[in-house]
Amino acid sequence: MNLFPFEIHSEYQTKVAYFSMEFAIHQSLKIYSGGLGFLAGSHMHSAYDLRQHLVGVGMLWKYGYYDQTQQEDQTLAVSYTIKKYSFLKDTGIKVQVEVFGKSITVKAYLLEAETFKSAPIILLSTDVPENDYLSQSITHHLYDPNEHTRIAQSIVLGVGGAKILEALQYNTDIFHINEAHALPVAYHLYEQLGSWERVRHHLVFTTHTPEKAGNESHSIDLLKYASFFQHAHWDEAIQKGVVENGMFDYTLAALRMAKKANAVSKIHGDVSRGMWSSYEGICSIDHITNAQHKGFWTDSELLQAYEKHDLESFKKRKRELKQLLFEEVANQEGDWFSPDVLTVVWARRFAGYKRPDLLLRQFERFLHLVNRSEQPIQVIWAGKPYPKDQGAIDLFNHIKRMTKELPRVAILMGYELQLSRLLKQGADVWLNNPRFTREASGTSGMTAAMNGTINLSNSDGWIYEFEHKNENMFLMPHAAPELPVQEMDDLDAEYLYQTLENEVIPTYYHHPEKWHSMVFAGMKDVMEGFNSNRMANEYYVKLYHAAI
Repeated sequence: MNLFPFEIHSEYQTKVAYFSMEFAIHQSLKIYSGGLGFLAGSHMHSAYDLRQHLVGVGMLWKYGYYDQTQQEDQTLAVSYTIKKYSFLKDTGIKVQVEVFGKSITVKAYLLEAETFKSAPIILLSTDVPENDYLSQSITHHLYDPNEHTRIAQSIVLGVGGAKILEALQYNTDIFHINEAHALPVAYHLYEQLGSWERVRHHLVFTTHTPEKAGNESHSIDLLKYASFFQHAHWDEAIQKGVVENGMFDYTLAALRMAKKANAVSKIHGDVSRGMWSSYEGICSIDHITNAQHKGFWTDSELLQAYEKHDLESFKKRKRELKQLLFEEVANQEGDWFSPDVLTVVWARRFAGYKRPDLLLRQFERFLHLVNRSEQPIQVIWAGKPYPKDQGAIDLFNHIKRMTKELPRVAILMGYELQLSRLLKQGADVWLNNPRFTREASGTSGMTAAMNGTINLSNSDGWIYEFEHKNENMFLMPHAAPELPVQEMDDLDAEYLYQTLENEVIPTYYHHPEKWHSMVFAGMKDVMEGFNSNRMANEYYVKLYHAAI
């Protein structure tokens, strides 16, 4: 089967298989949850643009992540509906994979390159008649909360993906695991190649987070029972990821088995090297800063006005984009926002360290900002908590309870690609306020800047490499990361209010020339340094070719 409808560019002949649990390629293909998928989707679009010899390997989630709705009391509700995708090609290929001691059938579908102008992506499903119901359910829910199912998903992605590639006669040079979910591919390679040194020359790894929840670990005994290590020699295989108390850490194992690894921003590279420096035998950790695909995310009319330096057309189109966003606000909330009012958006995955509620920390001060008659602000929140992360769900519901009676404030449901694009194109300010060093990269502000939205952020993640204070964004100070969390959040809330009150709001309302100078500077800097074509090229140069 010919996977590539184009001639491979001479610089990118190395055959790469890119394994990821999620890909955000198009709104209609709901196999993603958030930032990891958005990043993988942009990578696949750029691989197509650059004509790279790269194929994605992922999972065909029957119910997707989840559909985000509201209860009668307006708190968050989770629902699941079966997704159907007539545009996927049934390859007719099925392979057998050992999971929890039994053989299950894995079927391969193909998202062809021309469908959404991306690298070809192989999507795996166990939802076939040959399997019993439990085996079928492995590919039902992205990040299934059941521990056994989560482990099975990793085995299907890693081992099933490798076997499908072999059946397709795609003679892979480099297996790239995007986060450590697909780690079992390494044990399959060991069976094929016979030594860990040979495995190393075909395996590279991207680590995405310093958060414990993103660095998966499980009991060694459970992983043995699950067939996680396949037929590799257990003692030797387990030592790659062993940590205290009989737990096996996926990230540590990947760092010990890969030839080379990368973090996803300069700061994250420093943090990652510090995190793992006490462990012997890990590979070198470089950094390749995340980026996003300009062609996918940017409004074409806005971009054309920017490229022509046509300020009047630019302002006219930005106002139209704000009105399109406000139509969605009215649709969901019944509240009409004004395009003349400064609009601040916080939208990304809901998680505690990202602090979606920081703007509410001094509530009376917040009320003054949204209620005053002169120079008010409008605020929109959006994002999906993990459906079993009660802390994040409580944050979402807390914001809803605190703001549901307020004018000029909205919290929107259904944060997927389409709403994300609408928010980034319609916002004036993109707010980002994680606890410093906890955001590995963050990418949402990149695509906001591509659409003439100014970032308001501390210097965590990618912002450290982007920011020129009060030239291309508004930069907030941040509390020292070693402070207690309560003290850190109190200080950072104060910095946020001060920056809004003393810099952002006065510039928007009193200095429009300065505002649009910052808008254009942000667009220039983000499209030069954070377009995913740069990132996709760096993966070949710094990771794939270096490994070989």
